[in-house]
Amino acid sequence: MNIRSLAKASLLTVFAAAALVVLPETADAQVAARVEAQTRPNFGVLLDPPTRSRARSHRRYDYGRYRGPAWRPLPRPPLQEEVVLVDCGGNPGSGAIESAVQRVRPGGTLIIRARAGACVGWLNIDKPLTIIGDSGFDPRRWDAATPTLQAPDGLPCLTVSQGVRVEVRDLVFASPRAGDAACVVGYGAEIVMSRVGFRHAGDEAAIYADGGLLDLRDALIDARTVAPAIIADGTVATLYEVAVTGSQSGVELTPGAGGPSTLSSVTLIGSEQPNSFGPRAIGVIVRASRDYGQAAITNAKICGYVEGVAVEGASVSVSNSRICKGDKGAVLYNGELLFDQNRVRVNQVGVAAASGRAVVTNNSFAGVRDALYAEERASIQARGNRVWSRDLCRPRFENRYRDRYAPSWGGGNGQYDCQLTPYPRDWWEAEDGQYADHGYQLDGYDRYQQGYGWYDRDGRYVSDDRYRGDDRWSRGGRGW
Repeated sequence: MNIRSLAKASLLTVFAAAALVVLPETADAQVAARVEAQTRPNFGVLLDPPTRSRARSHRRYDYGRYRGPAWRPLPRPPLQEEVVLVDCGGNPGSGAIESAVQRVRPGGTLIIRARAGACVGWLNIDKPLTIIGDSGFDPRRWDAATPTLQAPDGLPCLTVSQGVRVEVRDLVFASPRAGDAACVVGYGAEIVMSRVGFRHAGDEAAIYADGGLLDLRDALIDARTVAPAIIADGTVATLYEVAVTGSQSGVELTPGAGGPSTLSSVTLIGSEQPNSFGPRAIGVIVRASRDYGQAAITNAKICGYVEGVAVEGASVSVSNSRICKGDKGAVLYNGELLFDQNRVRVNQVGVAAASGRAVVTNNSFAGVRDALYAEERASIQARGNRVWSRDLCRPRFENRYRDRYAPSWGGGNGQYDCQLTPYPRDWWEAEDGQYADHGYQLDGYDRYQQGYGWYDRDGRYVSDDRYRGDDRWSRGGRGW
């Protein structure tokens, strides 16, 4: 190696060492420039993004293929369909009806066909759904011809989650051994039913709705229970053409703040149990809640309950309805009651008010001992009412001439008028069985109105054809 080669190697070593030595000021400047270059926005890229994306680096673990000791395969989601038809009759406990519900997509339709018998299962609905029986609903043959969904022993037929809307048509619900479970239960749900039937036997109601909405139309409910057949607690309830039989009480309402509840053209037939048997038998009871609710009852028939309508702290109107076979027509415990153009045929009181305000107009009361009864804290405004009653409308006999007396009907204070004509036969003959006239029949009153005869002090009619009109009060007396 010559001297020139050694010199060149030495220079290279010196330059390399110099390149490794960087002054502190120069290093800080480089770092700052690098950071500024990374954070400075590239407006050109934003305005004209690249057509090819940069390949991402793989994650450390591929969770799709990881097989750790705690790994469990997820269940395969069922294939959901718009319309599902299930024929589950004759296979109790097979789970066919529950599996069919899972196959229906939200907003879809489940069609139930039960040709071999009732479908046994509990439908727990957590998505919007429509449930339809494959054949129509005929009230005359609904026991045999309509598809039936039967609840397992001690379990409900149908439960609906909060915020879910379910529509049911042309179906019969059966819960023959329900125990402490209601047949249909909804918490904050929207339950819409039309052309349905219920056969329920248990300790709870056939339909229990807590909040939400309950719309029931063209329904038959046979509920063998000491509880009300329908309970709507804080629910906006709409009942139209609904018939309830067998239960101790008919309908229990606690109107919510969503709007008034309405009962139109409903028929409630009680078991006619006495008041000393079990809980009070009430056709429709309207309870109070935090929100002062409203309820309207129109064109209803309520028979066979101790109390036809009971109001406990709400605003209720009852109009064009018939109440029969009970002790009290309507009872106002608190709140407001508008009772207009109804026919009431009960044993004790037509309308009783313990507290609150009642307006009673243009009604017909039959067979009552008192048409209206109000305690000190209650106010009753009444007019235009008619009464047929042997107890309430018994006349007083006023002396007109010596031993001759004339009948006189007083009382009522303008709130009602006693009727002397027979009770209209066509009012209750077709609705309440065999006809019975509850009006007071005064012997010989027809002849008396024609101007012949008079009455003695005991109310016995004395016939006399010699004097007519006012002459009977001034001629032919004793001592003449």
